[in-house]
Amino acid sequence: MAAVDGVGARALPYLREAELIKQGAEARVYRIRFLGKSAIVKERFPKRYRHHVLDEKLTRRRTTQEVRSILRCRKAGIAAPVVYFVDLSTNCIFLEEISDSVTVREHIAAAHAVESLRDLAEKIGKVLARMHDEDVIHGDLTTSNMLLKTERSGELTLLLIDFGLSFVSALPEDKGVDLYVLEKAFLSTHPNTETLFQKVLQSYTAASKRAPAVIKKLEEVRLRGRKRTMVG
Repeated sequence: MAAVDGVGARALPYLREAELIKQGAEARVYRIRFLGKSAIVKERFPKRYRHHVLDEKLTRRRTTQEVRSILRCRKAGIAAPVVYFVDLSTNCIFLEEISDSVTVREHIAAAHAVESLRDLAEKIGKVLARMHDEDVIHGDLTTSNMLLKTERSGELTLLLIDFGLSFVSALPEDKGVDLYVLEKAFLSTHPNTETLFQKVLQSYTAASKRAPAVIKKLEEVRLRGRKRTMVG
């Protein structure tokens, strides 16, 4: 693996031989070997524009929230990466690398017809309903943050990843916004899939007794979004 340059690699000895695979505004993502396994490390780095005490407090809170959301989902039977280790002194999370998987985005792009994706849409709706029933708000639902992995039985497992903006809330408003974020990302990334997303919502509604209040809030959020678009 190629060595990584930069502050993170110098400060964190276990990242010196890591492979940097992604860098965003909030974190760097590396691939490493951890306890003999292929793993992913997510490192939240300091924001120099913030006061260091405030930055440390906010960054640690976000790291803790992300781990809690993943563990809460896994406890509820929702497929998500295993958390191997958390280093709060450096705000690093060591996660299972999901090998032999594709993103839902890639899967949809490779499909020949929308009709062939109805089972996938139903699966997405059920998983999101279960997540929201556990009061976990993902915060960044996109088809790139969902993975599909074929099990030995031939069954497709849907996994949720990247809980970096997640938090816990029982409010239908927050769950409605979560679905709205997915809808916007879904339709902008995958044109002409309106019927497919409607299938996601139908499955979501059928899977959760709390769904009516959430769908009502989703409709309100849509209306607010349209008003903002009209105003400019």
